[in-house]
Amino acid sequence: MFLRLAADRGAEVFGLDGSEALLRLARARVPEADLRVGDIQFLPYDEDSFDLVTGFNSFFFAADMLAALRESGRVAKPEAPIVIQVWGDPERCDLEAMKAIARPFMSTRPPDAPPPPDAPPPPELWKPGVLESMASEAGLEPQTTFDVSWAFEYPDEDALGRGMMAAAGLAELVGPSREADVRRQIVEALAPHRTATGGYRLENEFHFLVARPGRA
Repeated sequence: MFLRLAADRGAEVFGLDGSEALLRLARARVPEADLRVGDIQFLPYDEDSFDLVTGFNSFFFAADMLAALRESGRVAKPEAPIVIQVWGDPERCDLEAMKAIARPFMSTRPPDAPPPPDAPPPPELWKPGVLESMASEAGLEPQTTFDVSWAFEYPDEDALGRGMMAAAGLAELVGPSREADVRRQIVEALAPHRTATGGYRLENEFHFLVARPGRA
């Protein structure tokens, strides 16, 4: 959706995702874009390529988020904005119920295995200073942070289920044998957000940091 908005305003747009299925959707919506399957830690672009680099709910999926942030700085032109978007405060995110179900499948551990007892907790990226510190460690210069809230709306249960299973390629991660069950669990978990007309409205907060490549 962002690439479509940017292209409509005259930008030459490029995109990267780990899911070929999601890229097929993007190609249908933005046929003029250069879209590739890839890893955000190893961007297939030259240094100083882009006037703007963005990552929407993406950097924290990297096995090494710092490496992914460094890559964003490498491919950005000097002084180019780098927009890093992450989830906001969980208490202001209706999708937390879905994320709790999906999270085990987005780990290298088996879905039913608990984390190692000495594993550090995931960084609370929405808290003041946390994302800025990570960006600085990755060689970027933090500029501005802000929070934005908006709602995801789905007309019915089927649209909700399809949308949730598409997020981060979840359907591919869980596999065909578990897809229907995971989808059912998610729809049930989000039942409190069903509207009087049978649709769903999910309010969520998102946290943004705008950074720039570090000066040598």
